[in-house]
Amino acid sequence: MLISIIRTILLYFLVLATFRLLGKRQIGELQPVDLVLTFLLSELLSVSIQDMQAPLLHTLVPVALLVGLEIAMSVVSMKSLRMRTLLQGNPLFVIRNGKLDQKQLRRLRFTVDDLLEELRKKDIFDISEVQYAIVETDGTLSVLLKPEARTPQNAALQIQEQDNGIPCVVISDGTVVDTDFKTCAMTPEKLRNILRKNKLQANALLLMTADRSGNCFWIKKEN
Repeated sequence: MLISIIRTILLYFLVLATFRLLGKRQIGELQPVDLVLTFLLSELLSVSIQDMQAPLLHTLVPVALLVGLEIAMSVVSMKSLRMRTLLQGNPLFVIRNGKLDQKQLRRLRFTVDDLLEELRKKDIFDISEVQYAIVETDGTLSVLLKPEARTPQNAALQIQEQDNGIPCVVISDGTVVDTDFKTCAMTPEKLRNILRKNKLQANALLLMTADRSGNCFWIKKEN
């Protein structure tokens, strides 16, 4: 039993290290190559956990080989457009200039109901408002509305809005997080002054965010 626990813990950290090494791309978007790698890794590791008689090295070597292949293919894809197209495919237009491309729908094995469902997920309920719709290589749908259906931008309305930057987390679950202090122009002294002014204690806050203009938002912990 102890050996089983130790093997499981080691394999857990091996998977964690593997995906950290491969980068956020593996988690953020699953291309066909990524799916193959994920399936193979899960199969290798599940067999290794179940079969206590198999040497751990028989799992480590294939995992290292798969990681090496994935990194090599990523490098080749970065340098070769042809290889990138071969491995990942190309984005495909299913609506172009407001016209539905039925040939591409059949090629993708998309029904009209599938397309309408994906549009609804983007809060688009009228297909006639769509100028372009593109099925990306990871299967997601990108949409550009017709000019008359788009939300007007500040530039079109001649509105100048102050850029306050990205709100950064400065307190999380009662702990001060100084990782992004520079991004939101925060300092420990400024944070202490904000807490003192609003009669707050850091350890009593579940969350606190701030931006470059000094705008703060916080949520207190529930008792």
